[in-house]
Amino acid sequence: MGMGELFLESLSTGVITEEEINWVAAQQSAFNRQEEAAALKLGRLLDAGRIQIGCRVPPASAA
Repeated sequence: MGMGELFLESLSTGVITEEEINWVAAQQSAFNRQEEAAALKLGRLLDAGRIQIGCRVPPASAA
């Protein structure tokens, strides 16, 4: 998962996991400008309470 996909997933679910936050922190030195902007926006959304730290429950599979 890249920064863009992580940003969109977190935005759509309202959740980011601790593992994902750790990944962002570990990879930030390799980010390009767009990825840096997404990471900053993600941090602002966390600070504002629009994204919560937690876990995602996978959707129920259609039978």
